[in-house]
Parts: sequence; structure tokens; C-alpha cells
Amino acid sequence: MKIVILDGYTENPGDLSWEGFEALGEVTVYDRTPEDKITERIGDAEIVIINKTPISRETLDVCRNIRYVGVLATGFNVVDIKACKEASVVVANIPTYGTDAVGQFAIALLLEICHHVAHHSNAVHEGRWSSNEDWCFWDYPLIELADKTMGIIGFGRIGRATGRIAKAMGMRVIAYDGYPCEEGRELGEYVGLDELLAQSDVIALHCPLTPENTGLICRATIDKMKDGVIILNNSRGPLINEEDLAEALNLGKVYAAGLDVVGAEPISMDNPLLKAKNCFITPHISWAPRESRKRLMDLAVDNLKAFLAGNPINVVN
Repeated sequence: MKIVILDGYTENPGDLSWEGFEALGEVTVYDRTPEDKITERIGDAEIVIINKTPISRETLDVCRNIRYVGVLATGFNVVDIKACKEASVVVANIPTYGTDAVGQFAIALLLEICHHVAHHSNAVHEGRWSSNEDWCFWDYPLIELADKTMGIIGFGRIGRATGRIAKAMGMRVIAYDGYPCEEGRELGEYVGLDELLAQSDVIALHCPLTPENTGLICRATIDKMKDGVIILNNSRGPLINEEDLAEALNLGKVYAAGLDVVGAEPISMDNPLLKAKNCFITPHISWAPRESRKRLMDLAVDNLKAFLAGNPINVVN
């Protein structure tokens, strides 16, 4: 059984092991694969493991031995699902592995906005505290979150993980979600979207990307928000119209944004958010703690084992 891993570096930059896959077949691992090398590197392999490397109909037409595509992620939009189904190729993803990590990171973005920890630590290392006339100083307004309202759009596993931390900090939690559940009701209050936009001091996006909610955060919805709202997004970049958010940040309608995702990744240097005021952007790393990636690896191996046993799981096609 030949197994080829086309872009393993982000999942395993060296702190994990591929031994789970190696126990199942002959494994070849590439850190990254450019598009013009995909078919060459797959060759006659039956099992293809990817993260963001695209698998197209054209690839399937050339690499006719493929029986299984395992995605080292939850999202699988890089795979031509229809073509795989027509070719009887099973596609499996990892539906949940980083719930706590992503919820934690949303709060990390929020706390950085509230306290500017990195800035003030740098200022101390630069000698500004040693030479300061007073016993303390701060360069930005510091924000206390207790009694403020956290509005969460998308109250699934990750949204609820963020909500639990927000509630523990004394925040009121409200949520907008098409599928209310009892666990969600215990954490906060379900409200309509317009009510959430109007009441929230902080808005966190934790919903999946769909054609209906692409550009959900735009001039029209921002106008319905409180002045000085904070917006967090470590879900999917296209949920936000970046031109509109940049404008709102520069005008002060939105006080700050904490983003771990953008519309096109890696970010383009002409992205308007790079020059917007009070905009914190990290390089899509919410999912990346070692514990989370180890869980992902184990689940990906389990997916392949189940397929080889004739009982595939987490199949998306």
C-alpha cells in the first residue's frame, strides 16, 4: 500500500511522528507540493494525504490508482468532491480536533486587544519602564471585560468553547445560531442576528463559511453594531468584507479587530487590513498547538485504518 503525504509540514514541522501512517503502508512525505508536481508525486499511490494541496478531476484522470484522499483538516474545499465520488475515491476529513485550541485563541486575541501585552512587554525591554518618572505607565486604554457582552455568531463546539471562557471572565454571553441546543442555553442566551449586532461589545465569529454568510461582516451589519465594538474572527476569512472592516476601523466605528484568518491566504501585502488602525492579525495559527495537531494526526490515522478495514468514517463524499 503506497501512501503519499503531499504537504505535511504545517501538520508536522518535526515535533510529531508519521509512524501511525508508516504502520499502514509505504509512506513518502513531502513538506510542500507545488501544483505542477502533484500528479508526478502521487504516481501510482493508492492513498493520498493532503492539507491544502488541491486534488482535481485532472489529477484523478492521471492518477488512476487513488482509492482514498485523507484531508488533514476540517475544510475540504481543495478537493473536487464530485469527481472523487464519480471515480469511487473516498474522501475523509477531521471534523473536530482543535475545539479548545481555537476557543482559547479567540480569547487570546481579545486579551491582546484589551491589554496590549506584547507592546508593553517590548516597551519594558526597551528600557522605558526603567527610565519612567512614574512607577507604571500604559500607552493604550486598558479594557476590563467583566459585565460586557460577548456576542458569538455560530454557537457550535468552538463557539461554546469561547463562550465558556468569556462567561468565566464575567461576560454576558449571547449567541446567534440556526441550531440552538441545551448546552448553548446553559452558557448564554440565543438571540436574533440584529439583536446580537446591537447589544454586543465584542463579536466573535465561529460559524462555517457558506454562500449565504460570505461577507457577513460588512458596512450594513457594522452600522447596526455599537460604536467601539471589538470584532474577532478565527473562523474563515471571507466572512468579513475586508474593505468595509478597514474603513470602520479607521473611522473608529469598530474599536479593534483580532483576526487569525483573512480572505486570501497567505495575506497579500495590499490587503487593506494591514494598514487599518488597531487591527491585530496572526497567520492562521489557532489550530496549531502541538496537542491539537497530535489529535489531528491520530484521527487521520484512525480514518485511514477504518477505510482499510472496509468501514470508512468521516467520509465527506
